[in-house]
Amino acid sequence: MIRKLKSGEYRIYSRKPDPKTKKRKNLGTFSSLEAAKKHEKEIQYFKHH
Repeated sequence: MIRKLKSGEYRIYSRKPDPKTKKRKNLGTFSSLEAAKKHEKEIQYFKHH
């Protein structure tokens, strides 16, 4: 899940909330949407291989 921050950067959050904190984990912040999408693909690949 990618969200745009007020600063104009994009941050990747986990899809499911953390059971302990009830919040989504921050998986990285990127200056461009393309970079964030690329990293999200890498995360999904790593999770399933």
